[in-house]
Amino acid sequence: MKADTIVSELTGTLRSGGAALVGFADMHEVPADARLGLPRAVSIAVALNPAIIAGIVGGPTAEYYGEYVRANALLDALGVTAAGILQRHGYQAQAASATTSHYDRATLVTRLPHKTAATRAGLGWIGKCALLVTTDFGPAVRLTTVLTDAPLPCGQPVNDSGCGACAACVEVCPGHAPSGRQWRLGLARADFFDAFACEKAAHSLALQRTGIDHTFCGMCIAACPWTQAYIRQAM
Repeated sequence: MKADTIVSELTGTLRSGGAALVGFADMHEVPADARLGLPRAVSIAVALNPAIIAGIVGGPTAEYYGEYVRANALLDALGVTAAGILQRHGYQAQAASATTSHYDRATLVTRLPHKTAATRAGLGWIGKCALLVTTDFGPAVRLTTVLTDAPLPCGQPVNDSGCGACAACVEVCPGHAPSGRQWRLGLARADFFDAFACEKAAHSLALQRTGIDHTFCGMCIAACPWTQAYIRQAM
């Protein structure tokens, strides 16, 4: 079948190019304007270097910023590759940037968060830290999304948190951004996570510790037990 051929080509090419996870999502539940009217998505994850993540338990480092930039550049390239494959098969495809400045400053919300596509593809759930949590890498991943009308077989969506009683990210956050409340499908981020507190603390801490005038932290990523398991296994 043509769909099987496309899936095999996409998965093989993206994984050989550096993707750690590749999933396919039914996006019909997402507002049409947010998904450009396209019904499906390819969700792509790149795993962050475990040695670098192990080094940010106490706060962000210049090495982590470099890894963040590397992962975003790789994701942008993988997104273009995936879109090209889909287009060659005769389908519409639109790759998004791994990191975008196009967000609402009043809410700090983007048109279509990559983690939304990732949960619809079954790659993981939204943690108390408001990041995608995967069982293989914890939240130590960066994401991108390719929207398409290709008839891809979609994963089983994840609609509920898998964090349980864990409060590791809540306790370590320098901005006290996570409330400790668990995510579920339909719950607004503001109802369980203060993005403004996160942004303020992350920018201040990054500047203080690295001298880099950018918003990044990662302490919640390093603290997550799923990330710690990834680090132990990799190192």
